[in-house]
Amino acid sequence: MRQIVLMTMILFLTVPVFAQKERKFIREGNRDFAKGLEDTTSLDTVRFGKAEVAYRRALQEKPDNFQWKFNLADALYKQAKPAKAAEEFEQLTKETDNKRDKAKVYHNLGNSLLAQKKVDESIDAYKKSLRLNPNDMETKYNLAYAEKMKQQQENKKKNKQNQQDKNKQNKDQNKNNKDKQNQDQKKNQDQNKNKQDQNKQNQNNQNQNQQQQPQQNKISKQNAEQMLQALQNDEKKTQEKVRKLKAKKAQQNKIEKDW
Repeated sequence: MRQIVLMTMILFLTVPVFAQKERKFIREGNRDFAKGLEDTTSLDTVRFGKAEVAYRRALQEKPDNFQWKFNLADALYKQAKPAKAAEEFEQLTKETDNKRDKAKVYHNLGNSLLAQKKVDESIDAYKKSLRLNPNDMETKYNLAYAEKMKQQQENKKKNKQNQQDKNKQNKDQNKNNKDKQNQDQKKNQDQNKNKQDQNKQNQNNQNQNQQQQPQQNKISKQNAEQMLQALQNDEKKTQEKVRKLKAKKAQQNKIEKDW
């Protein structure tokens, strides 16, 4: 971004004759401000700080001087105090009806806001400046710079959102995979348990059958003994009948002989 508009040096040459004390402070402030601008490789906050002190001392003598307030705001900006500079420039927008001066105030206000990354507010300030001075190339350049920065911020925000969405999607996918893995693992565990239970049941049935088999054999033996006992009883009955028949026949034979 190009340098902030320097109304300070211009005013030093165009300001009418002031009281001797006030001119001394203004000359000191302008001299320190100009010295601070000489070093383009770094920000000489010491020089700009001395300029701020000098402008404040001049304002103590003449508090309503618009140009000195503008110079003070410039000195604050050059000390990397954009928030304080923006406050001063914001106030100055209400203290002048001169279009060119107000255009410069809005230009510098835009710079102070942009330095705070307040891109939208800075774009608004640059546009207000251009409405008052449409041909200011510095303001046009800064407006284009701020709009490009806004586009970069929006792209960065969009990329960040896309990355967050992608991370969330991956996280959800990983969770789903883990849930499915856990479900499959539980299913396998259940299947193994059912298989073990089935094997155990089969083993129990087998053991029970093995225990029942001797009992069935025992029952068959009892039946056999009963059948044997029945046969023995029948044999006894048969022998008893034979014995009785023989006795009866012997009795008949004895009777016939007696005849």
